[in-house]
Amino acid sequence: MIGAQIQKLTEDLPQDVTLVAVSKTKPNSAIEEAYSVGHRDFGENKVQELCQKAEELPNDIRWHMIGHLQRNKVKYMAPFVHLIHGVDSERLLAEINKQGAKNNRVIRVLIQIHIAEESSKFGFSYEEAKALFTNENQYPNVQIVGLMGMATFTEDKTQITREFETLSTFYNTWKAQKDLSVLSMGMSNDYPIAIASGSNMIRVGSLIFGRRN
Repeated sequence: MIGAQIQKLTEDLPQDVTLVAVSKTKPNSAIEEAYSVGHRDFGENKVQELCQKAEELPNDIRWHMIGHLQRNKVKYMAPFVHLIHGVDSERLLAEINKQGAKNNRVIRVLIQIHIAEESSKFGFSYEEAKALFTNENQYPNVQIVGLMGMATFTEDKTQITREFETLSTFYNTWKAQKDLSVLSMGMSNDYPIAIASGSNMIRVGSLIFGRRN
């Protein structure tokens, strides 16, 4: 079932869009089923769960940290994490850089931009991101590969489209200057709008693994 779902979803996506299967709270057996049909990108939002699964599952899985990340947890996944999606402050960026240096690797990250009208969402403002891009060379063990944004949780598709398109415009402004390649927007409920707005990475869980309890 999971394998069929992921194959169908992958076939329907444009070729340049990466599907991150959000496996948080799901058992290893569910991930193994998706893995068996060739899927390798999985997203977790809790560091402890991420590390445990990484230890128990095949080592060619690309693990994405997609949740809000506390600075004191970075060290646990720094040796192996493929991509950190939600870098929402300079202090977190500095900690990732420090742990990257300790592990002798450059850690790939996405800068999270606050695009929603909800105050509960995290992220840099556009002005803060602009300032960061102007002087980011102080983080030699971090590679900023792109941007991430989460739209307001609403039924208003016009608003969601506006938020995604504004982020897409900002991404395109900086793409060539900063060698960015990833625009991560869109989840199970809004990924078609995100892709139409320029997203090339989506985070989908319930459509693959079913509803969470």
